[in-house]
Amino acid sequence: MERRELTPAELEELATIVEPRYLLIARDDLTPYSHDWTEGLASFPAAVVKPRTTEQVSRLLKFCDEQRIPVTPQAGRTGLSGGSVPVAGGVGLSLERMDTILEVDADNLVAVAEAGVITQTLQETVEARGLYYPPDPSSRGSCTIGGNVAENAGGPHAAKYGVTGRWVMGLEAVFADGSVAVTGGKTRKDVAGYDLTSLLVGSEGTLAVVTKAWLRLLPKPLHVATLVAPFPTLEDAAHCVLEIHRRGLLPSACEFVDKPCVDVSSRRKGVAVPFPEAEARLLIEFDATGEEELERDVTACGEIALECHAHDVVLATDEAKRRVLWEVRRGIGEAVRDLGASVELDLGVPRTELVALVTGLRRLAAEYGLRAVAFGHAADGNLHVHVYREGGVADPATFDEACRAIYAEAARLGGTVTGEHGVGAAARHVLALCRPPAFLSAMRAIKHALDPNGILNPLKVLPD
Repeated sequence: MERRELTPAELEELATIVEPRYLLIARDDLTPYSHDWTEGLASFPAAVVKPRTTEQVSRLLKFCDEQRIPVTPQAGRTGLSGGSVPVAGGVGLSLERMDTILEVDADNLVAVAEAGVITQTLQETVEARGLYYPPDPSSRGSCTIGGNVAENAGGPHAAKYGVTGRWVMGLEAVFADGSVAVTGGKTRKDVAGYDLTSLLVGSEGTLAVVTKAWLRLLPKPLHVATLVAPFPTLEDAAHCVLEIHRRGLLPSACEFVDKPCVDVSSRRKGVAVPFPEAEARLLIEFDATGEEELERDVTACGEIALECHAHDVVLATDEAKRRVLWEVRRGIGEAVRDLGASVELDLGVPRTELVALVTGLRRLAAEYGLRAVAFGHAADGNLHVHVYREGGVADPATFDEACRAIYAEAARLGGTVTGEHGVGAAARHVLALCRPPAFLSAMRAIKHALDPNGILNPLKVLPD
């Protein structure tokens, strides 16, 4: 698809829909909308529009569909797969003004939020009511509910609570032709017709623009404890993860960090870590409604970790200490960029293949003169991998070849090319490594049925 610019007449029509002040065309104004958090990927839209209502979104899409103008849905722009980068130009459709929490229904345990609501804002709002919304991407302070739905975002607490899709009960969505559909709501059991909610969750803005979501809530856990355990080998850490689950424990989070990640993070923070020689560390969290239940699980987990040769087990139960541990963990994604120019991969394998994945990606990176570090969600087998060149800049072709080999290794181990970041523009060229031709054909048929003119987030997800 060739880049699409906009004519003066088209810009004038867009301005009539959203008001001129919510139509951006100046280069400086467009810069923030030309990229997300994906390294090395940027492309300017011809214009950005900022609707406030679903009706405005409907009119915008209807007009763009008639004029064959590509539309890239955007909000927080914190993605790591290039999903919100307007690679075909056209219109950046920013939902940031649609930022209202419409309802918190404590009786039905449902929140209703517009697409531009910041995830952490929703969490804090419902927690003030004694409720809990579990999905917690690392960018929760800046990512939005609409983006989370589009990417089917995960986060550390997916270990117990699952990814975003598990918590979406219904959506308001605008299709490419401007038609609006509501796919569900507060009703907990509803099997009338196709499950369009699940179809749209994770569709990355390629099938419709989500404007509102009905989200399932839980009572807030009353007691939480976090453990950190350093291990002498990768194998010991991975064995501990398996043993925790074999013995019936269900941590709310179980995070893996390898030694290079700890080294760079501790340097950035300017703090020493105990057992710096440890090859891997686990950050494990439990929550419960009762203190006895929590104490039982924490004690059992600590004993398992020591049986699996952990150097030690450190426990934090008060909020301040727990917050420090999580700040360090959430900061690793930024800290590893200090290592040099890099590419981030988001891989998933069965838990039993974690060691094989880490050792394999290190070996493959070295074959191309690169290095790799890994951290992420051990309970899910979902690791974030930074491939980088130490002390210099590698040729882009070298990065591409190394990353494709690592993607292929994850697929060989029974895994996937993305566990939670989405396919977007970054992984579409390797989607066929983990999805057979019939699967891709079905995806193309769905895309054509819902977006026959191909205006919604083009050049994303589906390979050429």
